[in-house]
This record gives sequence, C-alpha cells and structure tokens, in this order.
Amino acid sequence: MKKYTCNVCGYVYDPAVGDSEGGIKPGTAFEKLPKEWVCPVCGASKDDFSPEG
Repeated sequence: MKKYTCNVCGYVYDPAVGDSEGGIKPGTAFEKLPKEWVCPVCGASKDDFSPEG
C-alpha cells in the first residue's frame, strides 16, 4: 500500500499506521478512506494528497 503526502502541509498518510484520531484503523489503504476524511494536521481534503514515489 502506498503512502500519500498532503500537498498543503506535508503530512504523510501511512496505511500501515492509519489515523487513530480520525478513527482509521491500521491497514486501511488511502483509496479506502471515507471521501469526507481530511488531513489530521491541516484539514485538507483527500484531493489535496499525492502518492509517494
């Protein structure tokens, strides 16, 4: 599973870690995140993220 980086603040969503504060369990691929999920650091939408590599 790929990591995705927020284009606004640089936060990296790592599927192996998930987003515990956002209720996202480890092992959740970025593509499987709810469409209303936002960056936990700056509040940017999923559209503001780019895949790493």
